Amino acid sequence: MKLLTLPLTLIALGFGSAAMADAKAAAQCVTATDAQISALFERWNDSLKTGDAAKVVANYASTSVLLPTVSNQVRLSAAEKADYFTHFLANQPVGRIDSRTILLGCNNAVDAGLYTFTYGASGKSVQARYSYSYGWDGEQWLITSHHSSAMPEG
Repeated sequence: MKLLTLPLTLIALGFGSAAMADAKAAAQCVTATDAQISALFERWNDSLKTGDAAKVVANYASTSVLLPTVSNQVRLSAAEKADYFTHFLANQPVGRIDSRTILLGCNNAVDAGLYTFTYGASGKSVQARYSYSYGWDGEQWLITSHHSSAMPEG
């Protein structure tokens, strides 16, 4: 019986340490400012301008959802997002926020509104509705959900 006590105690301590680490992480509440969340769109938009799909995808959390403007496919994995952006970037898109509402929370934020994309390849513009949700990963804000849809009334 004594031989089992030590391993069980070590296991319990291990679980206790993990639980304490989870509690510490949960107790850390990072709240962004409106300006910080606004800058995240600019970071994303600047990554579009590089033409590099991998740089765009780097803005997204590993577990995130992309509901893109010009595709019917929900993009969950990094590879699916990269596939979408590879095709989207071929049009040389540049976004501009037309109106926005930012909601701030503990370790999360939402930026939703209207934006316009101008495509350098054709010169055409498309207005769309958007929503980005962001999560704090302990080091940086990343997109956890991104929905974009063209305006129903052109």
